[in-house]
Amino acid sequence: MTEPYDLTDRKADILRALVRHYIRTGEPVGSESLAGAAGLRVSSATIRNELASLEELGYLTQPHPSAGRVPTDLAYRRYVDLLPARTKLREPERRAIVGFFDEALADVDAILRGTTQLLSRLTRYASLALAPSQRETAIIRSELIRLGTAVLLLVVFDTGHVEKRVLESAGELADEDVDRVSRKMTEAFRGKTLSEADALALELERTAESRDRAILSRVAEALSSIGETAETEHIFLGGVANIAADAAFDRRETLRQIYETLERESAVLRLLREAAATPPVTVTIGRENRVPEMWETSLVAAPFAAGGALGTIGVVGPMRMDYLSAISAVRAVAERLSAAVEALSR
Repeated sequence: MTEPYDLTDRKADILRALVRHYIRTGEPVGSESLAGAAGLRVSSATIRNELASLEELGYLTQPHPSAGRVPTDLAYRRYVDLLPARTKLREPERRAIVGFFDEALADVDAILRGTTQLLSRLTRYASLALAPSQRETAIIRSELIRLGTAVLLLVVFDTGHVEKRVLESAGELADEDVDRVSRKMTEAFRGKTLSEADALALELERTAESRDRAILSRVAEALSSIGETAETEHIFLGGVANIAADAAFDRRETLRQIYETLERESAVLRLLREAAATPPVTVTIGRENRVPEMWETSLVAAPFAAGGALGTIGVVGPMRMDYLSAISAVRAVAERLSAAVEALSR
């Protein structure tokens, strides 16, 4: 199979026009349909010859001998690689994104739930997001709070995420003991990751005065509990019903496979982790995807910064997707998402 850069300028122009036409109509494209395309100043006969050549090179396929041609995965890849590096959002999309992020949202999870719904509305595709792992983020605040006869451990991460744990059997501790340990803990844990704080708590317990060891032991247990929760990566989905509504997925078996894959957390994690590896935006088309059940889809995804960690936001749709709009929307949302999460940590 010929690599994309081996095409002549004329072949590339014809291929780009054909992919654009197919994305818009969903119908096999013939030479007559392309003859009047903007920028193609060649005859139908020349286009016909070039289409036959592109088919031999693996860029096109012909469903039936008398039908026009449709793009292959390689054609879509060539088309996407030739798109402008950055395009301006349409005004309604820009307003929708600005309006959403202008609202005050309490934490990262709330922002991601809303963001997946926003992206699915903007693109008409299914949207998915991977929250940053708390194990990779830094603690910006930690303290012990007396609540009646109980003591609460409060931990705030630089992503804005908050964890709380009630320390068992801590009610008998004197207020001055709780305050003293809280001050010591606040100073020690600031800027540390969860695993570092856990290790520090154990070290503090080992070297502390006997009166402080009991509460520090409970702090270490609570941090371990938070760590176990942090091991579970949070995935958010929005607008999955858009997949069934898309005419590009006309086979029931294809729809079933896509739905089942999106319901498997391990498969979605793999999709999003790989997509985050090459910022600013990654487009994974058809068989480029390592999950076979998703070979009839494309994924457009981008990483977003969350303190010292990365999350991922993106959309899944048919290979015949509006790549230009999807890339612009995902990029804009990822950039605003990074800013919103950063604001939570201030």
